[in-house]
Amino acid sequence: MASLLVPQICSKKQNSCFCHPQPGCLCMVWSTQPENGRGRRIPGLFWLSWEPQSHPTYRPKDTQPQARYWEAEEEIDFEKDLLTIPPGFKKGMDFAPKDCPTPAPGLLSLSCLLEPLDLGGGDEDENEAVGQPGGPRGDAVSASPCSAPLARASSLEDLVLKEASTAVSTPEAPEPPSQEQWAIPVDATSPVGDFYRLIPQPAFQWAFEPDVFQKQAILHLERHDSVFVAAHTSAGKTVVAEYAIALAQKHMTRTIYTSPIKALSNQKFRDFRNTFGDVGLLTGDVQLHPEASCLIMTTEILRSMLYSGSDVIRDLEWVIFDEVHYINDAERGVVWEEVLIMLPDHVSIILLSATVPNALEFADWIGRLKRRQIYVISTVTRPVPLEHYLFTGNSSKTQGELFLLLDSRGAFHTKGYYAAVEAKKERMSKHAQTFGAKQPTHQGGPAQDRGVYLSLLASLRTRAQLPVVVFTFSRGRCDEQASGLTSLDLTTSSEKSEIHLFLQRCLARLRGSDRQLPQVLHMSELLNRGLGVHHSGILPILKEIVEMLFSRGLVKVLFATETFAMGVNMPARTVVFDSMRKHDGSTFRDLLPGEYVQMAGRAGRRGLDPTGTVILLCKGRVPEMADLHRMMMGKPSQLQSQFRLTYTMILNLLRVDALRVEDMMKRSFSEFPSRKDSKAHEQALAELTKKLGALEEPDMTGQLVDLPEYYSWGEELTETQHMIQRRIMESVNGLKSLSAGRVVVVKNQEHHNALGVILQVSSNSTSRVFTTLVLCDKPLSQDAQDRGPATAEVPYPDDLVGFKLFLPEGPCDHTVVKLQPGDIAAITTKVLRVNGEKILEDFSKRQQPKFKKDPPLAAVTTAVQELLRLAQAHPAGPPTLDPVNDLQLKDMSVVEGGLRARKLEELIQGAQCVHSPRFPAQYLKLQERMQIQKEMERLRFLLSDQSLLLLPEYHQRVEVLRTLGYVDEAGTVKLAGRVACAMSSHELLLTELMFDNALSTLRPEEIAALLSGLVCQSPGDAGDQLPNTLKQGIECVRAVAKRIGEVQVACGLNQTVEEFVGELNFGLVEVVYEWARGMPFSELAGLSGTPEGLVVRCIQRLAEMCRSLRGAARLVGEPVLGAKMETAATLLRRDIVFAASLYTQ
Repeated sequence: MASLLVPQICSKKQNSCFCHPQPGCLCMVWSTQPENGRGRRIPGLFWLSWEPQSHPTYRPKDTQPQARYWEAEEEIDFEKDLLTIPPGFKKGMDFAPKDCPTPAPGLLSLSCLLEPLDLGGGDEDENEAVGQPGGPRGDAVSASPCSAPLARASSLEDLVLKEASTAVSTPEAPEPPSQEQWAIPVDATSPVGDFYRLIPQPAFQWAFEPDVFQKQAILHLERHDSVFVAAHTSAGKTVVAEYAIALAQKHMTRTIYTSPIKALSNQKFRDFRNTFGDVGLLTGDVQLHPEASCLIMTTEILRSMLYSGSDVIRDLEWVIFDEVHYINDAERGVVWEEVLIMLPDHVSIILLSATVPNALEFADWIGRLKRRQIYVISTVTRPVPLEHYLFTGNSSKTQGELFLLLDSRGAFHTKGYYAAVEAKKERMSKHAQTFGAKQPTHQGGPAQDRGVYLSLLASLRTRAQLPVVVFTFSRGRCDEQASGLTSLDLTTSSEKSEIHLFLQRCLARLRGSDRQLPQVLHMSELLNRGLGVHHSGILPILKEIVEMLFSRGLVKVLFATETFAMGVNMPARTVVFDSMRKHDGSTFRDLLPGEYVQMAGRAGRRGLDPTGTVILLCKGRVPEMADLHRMMMGKPSQLQSQFRLTYTMILNLLRVDALRVEDMMKRSFSEFPSRKDSKAHEQALAELTKKLGALEEPDMTGQLVDLPEYYSWGEELTETQHMIQRRIMESVNGLKSLSAGRVVVVKNQEHHNALGVILQVSSNSTSRVFTTLVLCDKPLSQDAQDRGPATAEVPYPDDLVGFKLFLPEGPCDHTVVKLQPGDIAAITTKVLRVNGEKILEDFSKRQQPKFKKDPPLAAVTTAVQELLRLAQAHPAGPPTLDPVNDLQLKDMSVVEGGLRARKLEELIQGAQCVHSPRFPAQYLKLQERMQIQKEMERLRFLLSDQSLLLLPEYHQRVEVLRTLGYVDEAGTVKLAGRVACAMSSHELLLTELMFDNALSTLRPEEIAALLSGLVCQSPGDAGDQLPNTLKQGIECVRAVAKRIGEVQVACGLNQTVEEFVGELNFGLVEVVYEWARGMPFSELAGLSGTPEGLVVRCIQRLAEMCRSLRGAARLVGEPVLGAKMETAATLLRRDIVFAASLYTQ
């Protein structure tokens, strides 16, 4: 082995010099190896140690000359003699330990100090040798003055470069707080007066003064804290992200910025690249500068990196999650939870969101997850206040009908509402006088829309309130409304020239026929007049052109769907709502407060407008005031977990040992409410275990031998009776029987088997309430309290020996209480004639001190005497309504429960233990023991995986994977499972198609057309013009999907076979087939009525799927299929469908 000549600090009395490494010598090596291409000189420590017997070329005699050389050197004091700043350098190394006390002055072995770093590289044999007392480092640990062990992951790279004047700390995972408070609210109104004293040299500076909430967030970023910034739309959340990126570049680490949609990622890439330069972009089909210090990506890409263990994560300092409220998305919200759960603990988290009511709860979940505090910073007010109006005009004569409804201070103006109603009524009455009693329709047609918008825009133009964004919740209506304004021209000649030049420059990258597409020509004509349209049916490059022109102020009126509200800061002077109702995919409904606030927040340009204007059009009748108040002033939607199990998640987690699927479920936001008290449960369990050990064992000899059985019979009987009573109270006939005058048996904490008569029945928000006159002692007996409350878990001994009604021990009294259904233990057959209102009025009067000693009315006295007489006549309880015969409950559980209850009563009556004089005392001992054991079982269940809500579904999905051959009996992922992991969607169907060789016989263009059924989102039929191979292929795909669906049903999953097969949509098969064969995009419009933007999105997603299949084919050794998938992806990737984003140019 060649000797290594390095500058080193040796632990065997050597000074720093060039030498040959010696056995047991610890060397500091200055590595010139560039790290991650950024060319840093990084000091590294290497343990250059080996034993004579472990190296064949080593001989003891070889060390003698070297030994004589080292003997001439003097002894070094490692406390005082080591330099922290090398000569000629301005910066150096701070070797001071962070977590342990400063040792007493004296000689200290550097090898002893750094021993816990295990610099030997982790070799198992070496570790075993070191652990032995006679090993080369075996005695150093115990002799170390610093007893706190260093983390294995630490290295000299973690040590701080120290400035001559100031020291900046490196990012470290903070210590867990002493108390369980993980979400720390920060007062966003408290000024930060010493901001520039605390941060004299900020990592990034702006041309404006940051707001208070921005300064507070920056201060926490400087301390490497994680923050959750919930701020109003356009408040400036991006400032926080920019500072984190600047900090990472200063620390020479990395930042990842994630966004929910690809379009937003492209926009942020442009903005951050212009600001920071070293920025990369990673989306499904684009990879730009992946080695950059700041990476922009979608959340799905980050999830893939975490599952694959990407090297990018290793030197990651910050992850910024923008638009966190997107976690509420039913389809993709689970991705956010997966990423947050899997992120390493050393990564600091920045969450940017619109205002949400449960920001603290969400931050508490993340804090408990990462064992670090999350600082929650919420804005109280918008930077630009909003004024909300109703507009009822529809012509030039009525263009002034704009009524203030909600002012900038948040005050709701009912006067403005009623004025709008009156204006609408007046016009309707005139309409009726002219055209008859028929009222105008609610929405109206294109002609009415045109009149409404022409009058509105004329008013806004006069008041200098352009530009305006009109939110319309239909792609078709967006196009209709923009096309209907043919006479409207809002741009000057210079603006027209600027728009024309910009369009020419952007469209020049398209081929000739693509520049002549009908949508391109129509949009160009609209833009030339200052109008724009923005929705998912518009071609991506046209949407970007509209966005850029709007940001320049050249688009005066933009008709958009709500997706425009989720994007970069593109505010307008005014926002208009075409309607307050939308279709959410299943039904029409009013806008939610959060949706309204998100879109309305686009109104008001900071620094330009004193207020923003929001207008709701009233084309038909004015909406109800209560609906408007709820929409405008209601609380936004809470952040809610959308966590669900997918086959890809299960297979990925089964392949690694670091995280189990159960752990993923346990850490999800959906399990947070039940898991946040885990520590309290553990402490309670420990205390109960200790208490149980101290209890005296009950004596169960002699007659008490059947005491355990007696207790279990009694417990089962009580649970059965409660179940039957619960079914009665849930039934229609049971509730009907509980009318005024019905005599019932009351059993709760205050009353134990006491008779009562119902006086009044009412309902609250959750259940029915029964106001009841109940017998009691005078004064109120303490007997029930002495024996403890009657609960389903603790049956009374006298109840089990024989049911006994409550009878007053002295003078009888009464009280009136409000009972819940669970307080009624039995419904008797007896009905009394009572005057409920008179009794309630009298009882209420006698509760006042002035009338407290007044005698009760005759109606009260009569009812009490009837109840008392009934209790005396039936000490074991009066006859009760039979649930089966009287109430006609045919539920099998009720019938079987009644039979079981009678059987248990017989067993209890035949028990021997009740005859023992020691029975009460021993029963109480056993009861206390059994109570503790039952509570311990409950706590163990809550702490175990068995309490997970999704655990049954997890077992069902694993059974599906096992049945299909993706995992074996031991849970090991097989080849098919590894292939499924490579798929982003429809993983089972694609894997089955591949293993069935259903794709191998098809041509590349046919494969692409067939797979479009898995990514197409627009409904439609495949048509009859397809080649036979495609028709047969569609049937094959459906047959495979049906087989998978049947396996899922057989394994217990709720999704039906029809629902699973119904997820396929072959409406664009012909379009994709012709596109892959080379047909120009301009000719595709005649093949389908699908909007061009949706066609492009389908083909883009299809190309990603083809690349996934290409990798999977190579994994299983199918080069032919892999080549076909490569060809298919190439055929799809051309022309306008894959035109580069304008934001990346």
